[in-house]
Amino acid sequence: MRRVLLLAALGSSASATTLDQAFRQTYETSPALTAARAQLRSIDEGVPIARAQSRLQLSGTIGVTQSTNAIGSLTNGSRVFTGGVNVSYPIFQGGRVRNSINAAESRVVAGRADLRTTEGNLFTQVVGAYMDVIRDQSIVGLNKKNVAVLETNLQASKDRFAVGDLTRTDVAQSQARLSLARSQLATAQGNLTGSREQFRRVVGLWPQDLAAPPALPRLPATPNEAVEVALRNSPAIETAAAASKAAGFDVRTARAARLPTFSAVGGSSYNNYLGTAGQAVGVPNNTPGLSQSRAGNNLGFQLTVPLYQGGIVGSRVRQAQAREDVAVEQGIDTERQVIAVARAAFAGFQAAGEAIRANNQAVAANQLALEGVRAENGAGTRTVLEVLNAEQELLNSQVALVTAERDQYVAGFALLNAMGEATAQELGLESATLYDPEANYRAVRSRRSDFGDSPRHDPRGTHTTGETPVDEDVTSVPDDGAIPPPNATTAMPPVTPPPK
Repeated sequence: MRRVLLLAALGSSASATTLDQAFRQTYETSPALTAARAQLRSIDEGVPIARAQSRLQLSGTIGVTQSTNAIGSLTNGSRVFTGGVNVSYPIFQGGRVRNSINAAESRVVAGRADLRTTEGNLFTQVVGAYMDVIRDQSIVGLNKKNVAVLETNLQASKDRFAVGDLTRTDVAQSQARLSLARSQLATAQGNLTGSREQFRRVVGLWPQDLAAPPALPRLPATPNEAVEVALRNSPAIETAAAASKAAGFDVRTARAARLPTFSAVGGSSYNNYLGTAGQAVGVPNNTPGLSQSRAGNNLGFQLTVPLYQGGIVGSRVRQAQAREDVAVEQGIDTERQVIAVARAAFAGFQAAGEAIRANNQAVAANQLALEGVRAENGAGTRTVLEVLNAEQELLNSQVALVTAERDQYVAGFALLNAMGEATAQELGLESATLYDPEANYRAVRSRRSDFGDSPRHDPRGTHTTGETPVDEDVTSVPDDGAIPPPNATTAMPPVTPPPK
């Protein structure tokens, strides 16, 4: 009987939305996932930024200066037009470039693992929203059937009251239980609308008709097996390990500031005195052989040895070491979280399975009990209230079964996510073009141009503001009329006041 009630409210339309389609829609249009990919692309740029420090640096200068002997007089002094080109090539920088590159590449690894984590968490939200809609649809269907049954019960109670077979109390009990059922139906319909809105927020579409979810992949048989897989595959642990490695390279980069740097330098310069060369050297401008322009080239090597930098290097090293300590401790904390989540998800999956078996038995027993109570009520050995209670017990067990079935599926997928097996690649999304996180890295890691901008971003996330959802309204409560007044044959005897 497993998942019978959960699927009872599902249509068999060939156009029903499947869980795979919900995954694909989310994968292609989720703004959260698109933003995570953009975040990874920004991390990719850390590698060419670090590599640029090891490349040739070329700059040019141009300017005009005027020297004056008196404020407000621009004709008393010489003027000169200057231009130059400077070139520098780092030969040795103490290892800071190499370690900066290594740190940037480690952060790229961490960023890719973060993207996998985002995918897994987002797909887990999709499963939760998908199963919430199915669960709430089933609960609404069960409550509608319960209201219909209680409406029939109330009418039967009124008819039997009219012929003197029941009392006014029996009618009142039927009316009260029907009102409670209508209240539960209204609450269930409100919950369904909330679940549909959550589905639309996560997936980007209004859930018109959802198909039954597919069976989950094979899950571990023991919590220890689940933990072993999680520790081996979890992207969160991979992120923490790469972040710790990057922090170690940052410490070495900071220490490199204590070492000397050695560079090859060169340049060309050009000066034109614009007819004022004589004033610049203190001779008449018409002096024979006096040139108004000069040019020169230079080439050499430059060694810079840091002797004292005010303590900033030591402070930066200690700061980087503290950040490395943070990364190491966060890695241990992440490992704890992964273990706890895997064990909790396994326990939730197992508990939901036991709840399904127990609730299946409860539903079967309550159905049998209801049939017996109704038969005994017809024979006069059971009261109307006992029938109403049996109907409520059956509804409660059916709702509990639907909820347990939803909880088991969601917990099972959460376990897959904890083990790192809930990404798009692991799920094998059909008809979806998977995002390649390495493509952008390969394109930018060796770029040398200062003018290679990315194209303007066109948002891929879909808006839901213009979508008009189609949802059932909360059922309005009809007026069943007043409870029939008591009469001589059916009224309870009057209460005699105690003597004074």
